[in-house]
Amino acid sequence: MKLTSELAAASVDDIKAQLAGSTLTIYSVARPHSADDAVDRSIALATFTFASPAFDGETPRFVAGSVPASSVGTPGFGRARKPDGATIADFSAGPGDREIKFSEVSFSQGAPVTITAFTIKPEASWPERPDYYDTRPRDGYPMPAA
Repeated sequence: MKLTSELAAASVDDIKAQLAGSTLTIYSVARPHSADDAVDRSIALATFTFASPAFDGETPRFVAGSVPASSVGTPGFGRARKPDGATIADFSAGPGDREIKFSEVSFSQGAPVTITAFTIKPEASWPERPDYYDTRPRDGYPMPAA
């Protein structure tokens, strides 16, 4: 899980409370570096709405058990937003050691998407290769000019 800077000190229970009534939008694999950054290179694949309360113990509760995919793609992360649109956190998604798991590996537009597991991992790193995702540009490889 990657929290916004506003919620950086929040506990897992605080995050569960924040998720009540929020949306969880699943995006394709190009993730922003932090939850404070805008999603600009990913496509929204599906959107779930948490019930209120969002959890029954460790079990997440959603308004609908499955939703139709809005686009075609492979899930990479989910962004939770409050009803007012403010970002809460980003969660890793997909197969393997991820926080959100689905009944399918990739999504097809209009096909049902079902979350089969949702766990909150309080550590800040993504479960992928830390040598790739959590590093900065190396010497001799300048950042592109924008």
